[in-house]
Amino acid sequence: MSVRKTIRRRVLRGLALNRRPGFHFPGNFLDVSFDRVTRKGVRLSIDPGPWSADASGQTDLGALAILADLALGASIRAHLSREARVATVSLALQFTGAPCAGRLKATGEFQGLFLGAAGRLGLSRVTVSGSAGQVCYGTGSFMALAPPHGVTMHPVPLRKRTLPVPALADEKTLNPEEKDILARADAALEAGGNFIEHFWGGAGTFRNGLHAGNRVGHAQGGILIAMAAKSAAAQLRGRWRLSAVSAAFISPGEGKVLRAMSTVVHRGRLTAVVRTRVTGKNRRRMLDVVTTHAATL
Repeated sequence: MSVRKTIRRRVLRGLALNRRPGFHFPGNFLDVSFDRVTRKGVRLSIDPGPWSADASGQTDLGALAILADLALGASIRAHLSREARVATVSLALQFTGAPCAGRLKATGEFQGLFLGAAGRLGLSRVTVSGSAGQVCYGTGSFMALAPPHGVTMHPVPLRKRTLPVPALADEKTLNPEEKDILARADAALEAGGNFIEHFWGGAGTFRNGLHAGNRVGHAQGGILIAMAAKSAAAQLRGRWRLSAVSAAFISPGEGKVLRAMSTVVHRGRLTAVVRTRVTGKNRRRMLDVVTTHAATL
């Protein structure tokens, strides 16, 4: 089977999974497996494939960040309810330099609620590992919120990798929103090169939509973090690798077009620091990100 056909089938598979309420298309497209979900901790995982590979053949930063974000949030949701909405407030990841290869497993642990806060601000930590060992570790904070007006929150399905592979969505039965997602995928395939960057956006600008949306239709946090980190990397010349990312979420990921603007704060002999701002609807700031980068040999 050709790579193009494999990716397109993956999109149709994701659309079929997405018809069950409670999750979102990015998670269903990656077919995130909820291997273990308990109050003591969670373990989520995704398989590698051409649908999520970057130009080097490793799993793209966007897919990795989605997995980490979901594991952090799931460990908090396990102490609330399966349908609870938990919005990312902050997320930080420290990378080890190990390649992002093989099946990725994210282990999340609940660290309690922030004491004295007016709302329920949950704290958690995560470790992500692949075939080459630990890829990154990090922390996150998530606020428990009521859903937006008119949105009903359903329990997260907690699909496991041991369940049968679903039948592909029939293109003849797609609704307008599903047709839009498939059209975006076809456009990304037509663009050539790295599919996932065309589909979920690389550096600079990104056309928002349900193909990148979370459970309430806003741009998914992991995708936004990856967009910011790629924008930051584009500002650096020479051989640099992302070593850490720290993101503060300011407003919902709304707007037809999202924009990332990066400024190099420091470029030294061995390390660099870049600050990135992501804006959306009415140029409203939705994300502030600071990334550090290590010079490579």
